[in-house]
Amino acid sequence: MKLHTLALPALLLAVAASAAPVKDPVEFINPLMGTASKPELSNGNTYPTIALPWGMNFWTPQTGKMGDGWAYTYDADKIRGFKQTHQPSPWMNDYGQFAIMPVTGKLRFKQDDRASWFSHKAEVAKPYYYSVYLADADVTTEIAPTERAAQFRFTYPKTDEAYVVVDAYDKGSYIKVLPAQRKIVGYSTRYAHGPLPKNFKNYFVIYFDKPFTSTRIWSGDKIVDGVSELASNHSGAVVGFKTEKGEKVGMRVASSFISEEQAELNLQRELASDSFDATAQKGKEVWNKTLGRISVEGGSDEQTRTFYSSLYRMLFFPNKLYEIDANNQIVHWSPYNGQVLPGYMFAGTGFWDTFRALYPFLNLMYPSINREMQAGLVNDYKEGGWLPEWSSPGLANVMIGNNSASVVAEAYIKGLRGYDIETLWQALKHGADNEGPMDAVGRRGVKYYNQLGYVPYDVKINENAARTLEYAYDDFAIYQLGKALGKPESEIAIYKQRAMNYKKLFDPETGLMRGKNQDGSFQSPFNPFKWGDAFTEGNSWHYTWSVFQDVNGLMGLMGGRDKFVAKLDQVFDLPPTFDESYYGQVIHEIREMQIADMGQYAHGNQPIQHMIYLYGYAGAPWKTQYWVRETMNRLYKPTPDGYCGDEDNGQTSAWYVFSALGFYPVTPAVPQYVVGAPLFKKATLHLENGKTITINAPANSDQQRYVGALKVNGKPYAHNWLDHAALTQGTVLDFDMRATPNQQRGTAPADAPYSLSQP
Repeated sequence: MKLHTLALPALLLAVAASAAPVKDPVEFINPLMGTASKPELSNGNTYPTIALPWGMNFWTPQTGKMGDGWAYTYDADKIRGFKQTHQPSPWMNDYGQFAIMPVTGKLRFKQDDRASWFSHKAEVAKPYYYSVYLADADVTTEIAPTERAAQFRFTYPKTDEAYVVVDAYDKGSYIKVLPAQRKIVGYSTRYAHGPLPKNFKNYFVIYFDKPFTSTRIWSGDKIVDGVSELASNHSGAVVGFKTEKGEKVGMRVASSFISEEQAELNLQRELASDSFDATAQKGKEVWNKTLGRISVEGGSDEQTRTFYSSLYRMLFFPNKLYEIDANNQIVHWSPYNGQVLPGYMFAGTGFWDTFRALYPFLNLMYPSINREMQAGLVNDYKEGGWLPEWSSPGLANVMIGNNSASVVAEAYIKGLRGYDIETLWQALKHGADNEGPMDAVGRRGVKYYNQLGYVPYDVKINENAARTLEYAYDDFAIYQLGKALGKPESEIAIYKQRAMNYKKLFDPETGLMRGKNQDGSFQSPFNPFKWGDAFTEGNSWHYTWSVFQDVNGLMGLMGGRDKFVAKLDQVFDLPPTFDESYYGQVIHEIREMQIADMGQYAHGNQPIQHMIYLYGYAGAPWKTQYWVRETMNRLYKPTPDGYCGDEDNGQTSAWYVFSALGFYPVTPAVPQYVVGAPLFKKATLHLENGKTITINAPANSDQQRYVGALKVNGKPYAHNWLDHAALTQGTVLDFDMRATPNQQRGTAPADAPYSLSQP
């Protein structure tokens, strides 16, 4: 067997079922979960991310062609290189990437020529360590990452023709080989979403521990003789060695968005004199410390693996764009003005997805990193004039809504401090009251929305009903923050008023949300199964529930609690009918709903993911308990096809992790969680403030999935919600799990979570 692995026994050992608290959670993670995806059907749209939590740089084996957003797909047979990536999703593609690839024999540097067959049987994927045998080269490649650097180890056969190819990619790149220093430097300028300042570069430095016997520079598909450096559209280098059988060649690499000198500093600071194994071990320790904030026990091996694999996905985005300079100061290259400026900055997240559960999870379990993220948003606004709704790394014109309002408001409401909240308050008002320089920044259709209370269907603004519903929730978030900041009612009352704008789109005839024309008439014809059009990546059955701030008010429009519950039931009872005519094809989100066998419930996309928890507002919490478990059981597995749609920067994973713990943040800008039902017999949450949340459910099983009773700190508790502040003071939750629903618990109107119309 050619596979060479770390001298860490846990790497390859099977992990026993979780009958006790998990001591080594990183070993339960499958980084390949969700990688069996393609544009027409997503099982996660993930890639094996070899990196540290929130690190600036990630590494991944690359099976796709240069520029293909699907960098790694499980069903591929060949690896073209090992890519440094910052890609948040295949749909967003990448920025600041370059690739490394070992080859032997005939010099092959073009991506298809250098590609090698590989097998998952000779592949080890851990968050902190990756190894694969490249059959055509007879070389094993290993990677161990840090936040801004990494170590590689190549195990070669006996040959006079051992090479490493460095590919700086097209769209403008530079490479230079310095043989005396066993060093390569260069930069890549490729990015997918702009505009970016003209000086955007990802600078890299690479050191080898073995002298070169040959060096070549290439451009495009040709070797360029007689030069040691080159700037061109597509630049690269090849360095060669003579190797003995089993000889290991080490490579150290780091990068920077600031300068070559900063890349060198990042390398020296993060790798120092560490061996490859030391870097891998340190990475493992970082992962276990970060993951170990949550300990679960009493679940099956599959459930435990799914839980920690999902938690792993949540701990990447947004990733750090900032660096630490020679004076130990935090600095960043600005994707807005191209300057190097002091302070934090992050990139690579879409708030349309992640405001729902990912950011609430950070606020609960990792508030210090979100404090940095909030400070980064201050810099986004100061440097770019807007808060990014999608950062990749600057303003990207993708998706709808103004959901930065929720991300900013929630953090402050749930206790984060130590950053310039007044500037963020001004940023939220600016975003709410203005159209941006692109559709996805500020509020498209804001003049209509502010005048009519909705964005009309017939004024050539796409996805207008979805925009209206999201703006209304975002207005609520701004109102909540204004109250928390002590702003005068004269300043914030308008946002409370606009939070009720959802009512303008409710159609009493169908009991659903429906696009409305400028003259006040509803759009006609109306097909509630039509995806897109008035809605975003969903239909009316999905978006009708997007009234996070006032579920009680929506319930009233539908005719009361019984009719509301019946309407929720219909989502699962209806067939997976769809109308794809707006798109002209069946988009993958539609197909993923259709094949899930859950009716109109489209968990593979974000708009409806909170819906299951709405039963608790209507006095039927046992239905939440049933459907939460069904969704976890049916739609998640720790396998390459383990998700039911786009994972989307941690959001779909955050749904699972919250749900497995037994509660969910339906309305992030309210400091409450809606109670569901836990998955494990016990979970322990170690909070940053030193307090502990203990979740006991000793009778839990797949048959006993219903909450018969709940005690909070030893006292009976009937409400269908938990208070954030109370939880964070240290709490013991005792769930009495039963095989049959308790249809008396949580049924009183007073047990319902917060709604704006029923404070």
